[in-house]
Amino acid sequence: MGYFVLVIAQTIVLPIVSGVVELAVVGGDPVLVFGRWWVFWGVGTRLLVAGLVQVSGGGPTAEILGSSTVGVAEKQLTRELGTANIGMGAAGLLALVPGWSLPAGLAGGVFLLVAGLMHLPKKGKNRQEVLATWTDLVVGVAVVVLAVDVLVAALA
Repeated sequence: MGYFVLVIAQTIVLPIVSGVVELAVVGGDPVLVFGRWWVFWGVGTRLLVAGLVQVSGGGPTAEILGSSTVGVAEKQLTRELGTANIGMGAAGLLALVPGWSLPAGLAGGVFLLVAGLMHLPKKGKNRQEVLATWTDLVVGVAVVVLAVDVLVAALA
């Protein structure tokens, strides 16, 4: 239950609430404001927490790899994925630095989008995998929208 609350908060609720509050208080371009918060929460905190869990040996990642027993190779691969997630998550936290939203979130956003797309055709996903698939897609699309908006503005 805690996993579901945390992931939905990080990828849906907190980016929306943070963006609405910022727009109401400070104003700004909605795409840039919501993009920044999706990078901070959806890439930054989401991947940082996931990475810390993976590096610590917790979580379902090793089991998702498909082995009937979790061995040394699965544990090693999970820890390595965890270190990548920690790096992308730490970068995502820099989204609150003016001008850093896109560079801070691009790697993590693309990673989440591609991971979500790769999980879509998988049969027999458990509830956690279904939630991860769809929230990966939400965050990935939000970062791509931010990237397109920034690119279009730069070319105008």
